[in-house]
Amino acid sequence: MFERMKAARKALRLTQEYVARQMGMSRTTIVAIEAGKREVTATELSKFADLYGVPMEKLIHGEEAPAGRAAMFARTFAELSEADQAEIMNLMRFKKRYRESLNA
Repeated sequence: MFERMKAARKALRLTQEYVARQMGMSRTTIVAIEAGKREVTATELSKFADLYGVPMEKLIHGEEAPAGRAAMFARTFAELSEADQAEIMNLMRFKKRYRESLNA
């Protein structure tokens, strides 16, 4: 399970420092968890799953979770100001038009 937690964090390109802040833990606690030297409570596991945008089952058993990055994006996007959200939406529209122009 601990390897999957580390892999989920790395897949989202999150630092241990960022995860520690979000979880209300120290970085050394995150290191210990990812090394399998510290057990995780059910409540903590639920918070990790929420932060990583995956079901707890994926962290526990390694089952694939659909749209993990999309869930992470949606949570983070919702926390941004309206101006920042508008800027990201404009960037997404630009990227889509750019990609379409390359395929044309």
